[in-house]
Amino acid sequence: MSTSRTTAPPQQPPDPGPRRTQRRPEKSGRARRSVPTIVLAVLAAAVTTTLRLVAVDRSGDVFVDELIYTELGRSAGAGGFPRTEEGLFFLHPPGFFYLQAGWTRLFGTDGGDVLTQVHDVRVLNALLAGVTAALLVLLVARVRSRAAGLIAGLVFAVDQFCIRQNDRALLETETMVWVLAGYLVLIPLARDEPPRRPRTRAVVAGLLFGLAILTKDHSALITVLPLLFALGLNWGPPRRFVALTLVTAVVPYTVYLCLVRAFGHFDDFWYAKTIGLQRLLGIVQETGFNAPGAPSLMGRLTAQLPDYAPTYTMLLLTPLALFLLLRRKDRVHRLLALFHASAIVTLLYAFGLGTLEEQALYLLFVPNLVALAVTLPLPTRHGMSRRAAVAAGLSVAFLACAVLGPAAVYAKERGRADDGFVQLRAYVTEHLPRGTTIATVDGGTSRGVSHYALNDLYRLDNWVSEEARAYERVQYLIVPWRVIEQGYGDTSLAEVERLTERGQLLFSFEGEMYGTLALYRIPLPDGARPAPEGIGR
Repeated sequence: MSTSRTTAPPQQPPDPGPRRTQRRPEKSGRARRSVPTIVLAVLAAAVTTTLRLVAVDRSGDVFVDELIYTELGRSAGAGGFPRTEEGLFFLHPPGFFYLQAGWTRLFGTDGGDVLTQVHDVRVLNALLAGVTAALLVLLVARVRSRAAGLIAGLVFAVDQFCIRQNDRALLETETMVWVLAGYLVLIPLARDEPPRRPRTRAVVAGLLFGLAILTKDHSALITVLPLLFALGLNWGPPRRFVALTLVTAVVPYTVYLCLVRAFGHFDDFWYAKTIGLQRLLGIVQETGFNAPGAPSLMGRLTAQLPDYAPTYTMLLLTPLALFLLLRRKDRVHRLLALFHASAIVTLLYAFGLGTLEEQALYLLFVPNLVALAVTLPLPTRHGMSRRAAVAAGLSVAFLACAVLGPAAVYAKERGRADDGFVQLRAYVTEHLPRGTTIATVDGGTSRGVSHYALNDLYRLDNWVSEEARAYERVQYLIVPWRVIEQGYGDTSLAEVERLTERGQLLFSFEGEMYGTLALYRIPLPDGARPAPEGIGR
């Protein structure tokens, strides 16, 4: 007897259904709609440049180094090594001076006075600041995320301390462009899967670091020094690529040295560099907060706290940023830790023993911003622990303050004019004949702002003694009072007060940088012959 058996039909695989077939195009659509990193970088650059270009010619009075560097750029444009009226200049490398020479030739104001030329170079630095913001976005995005990169770029764009530094025709803005560009090229070599043509990338990174050193040789402490530690500790890229980058980094400066020797200027170069090294080591304290008689750093920080509170807060987070970087064990974060640590050590040495100047903080602030951007916790779409959520919330609150807080300060700074020397120059050119002899008191260890701002039209020097005033028949005196009150001038406050108490005030301007900038007509010493008729009348 046979029994029949019915076999169930084999089960079909489940129908994927319409939902599954619709998810893929939706996801790829989101990917296509995502904003490319380069667009975010351009956005940060545009915001940064625009904020710095607003009232760039009157938002901050000229600084003496700006006038000297503009003169050096003008001489570089004429050919040869940069020089001032005192001779060849080797205290700083020539990178910035040749760059501004090219900029002035292409886009500068033909025949403009020295103050107009300073403002032309400030425009150049505003554009370089935009490049800096774009590089920050790209670098942080490469290490962490596009959102973190955009945050870093926007914080840099609105930070009042960075705006102050970028709005001056100084070396640090261009220097940081080359430094960040070098790390942006070098970082991929530290990944487990290196990019194509790694040797070419190592060479390019080295050349970018070399251009930074050729702009400000002090930058070797945040480029070459971290690479030396990376080579010894085997942190960052493989040692063969680090060594190649190191060798390439010294090429631009080596070429510069060879040219200096070939044209017979090595003795002058060596003398200038010896003085520069003594200033770096703190043996000679001519400028900066550690100089004798200079105002204290703490007093300066306290006075500027209302305007620069977000900046100082981020600087206070420097140890935390370094700690968080060192907790990461991968090569990328360790390379950034060396970059950050070198900037910290450099500034701490300058604070304790070396020549500490305000612009030195910029070379720490930017590396510190990178470190904070790649380590501070941020909210994510995925679930977070309560601890991580609290940390992310604090980060967001701090970043909101860092971006929104400076708005009021920016409006205040840009809403008032601080262009005393521009107005003083306009006054004297209208009222004093060309060639008039004028005494200045703001030189310190060298010639001051008054000299460089007007020496193309007038004769200026520290003629304040009775003998000098009688011999030169000096009847006019320029006094930036804040410079004298803070001890930066080459004449004491008591002496300046004695000179001006019997003088006639001809011009006065109240500004943030120099306080009261004044021009006096002072009496000649007894028995001195007055100036010829028509001179100084």
